[in-house]
Amino acid sequence: MNVNQLSNRLALVASFLPEKSNFADIGSDHAYLPCYVCLRDEKAKAIAGEVNEGPYQSALNEVNAHNLSDRIDVRLGNGLQVLEENEVNQIVIAGMGGPLIRDILDEGKDKLGAVDRIIVQPNIDARSLRIWFKEQGYALKEEEILEENGHIYEVLVAEKGDPLSGYETEQIEKELWLGPHLLKKNDQTFHQKWRAELEKKQYILEQVQRSSQVDEEKIVQLKKEITWLKEVLA
Repeated sequence: MNVNQLSNRLALVASFLPEKSNFADIGSDHAYLPCYVCLRDEKAKAIAGEVNEGPYQSALNEVNAHNLSDRIDVRLGNGLQVLEENEVNQIVIAGMGGPLIRDILDEGKDKLGAVDRIIVQPNIDARSLRIWFKEQGYALKEEEILEENGHIYEVLVAEKGDPLSGYETEQIEKELWLGPHLLKKNDQTFHQKWRAELEKKQYILEQVQRSSQVDEEKIVQLKKEITWLKEVLA
């Protein structure tokens, strides 16, 4: 992969950054995303944060190779600790598990003062991020789902605002799990993801019901989720 042939996943993430963005890409790896954005938008600026020395050096090399060191600052450090307060207006965190992204945001809440948009691409458990956004006063503005190289990814875009906007209160538990915007779009990739999940849930339910110590609470939850998935996939 290189800057001019960004993966579809990262190109989708980049598409949610506004023009003239001033953003941080946390866990930037080779800084492909900041370079891609800044090469296409000469007013854009970025901070590429990386916690490991190897990827940090790769990011530095990539930025220097494109003569972008005046607009992309590569920093070594953990999560949002690489940022000063009110330094950026957008945050991107892509390619990690949902709970890890949530923890990075939670531990760096003091750095979010001037941030008006957060774009996340969790590899697993997007629900944990929807819950965090709701609890922290962010409105979930956009969601996309895509399949690339055999993996299915979700991209979530949140902005400060009414955390319940976009949700239907009577089915919020279902929407936090499946994604309120994705449920409305209900496209082929969404079906592909949740059909596989339905099979898994049905298998787990059989196992739990056969167990010598029956976990009634788990059975109730599984049956509820299976019902939801059958409704959505009908």
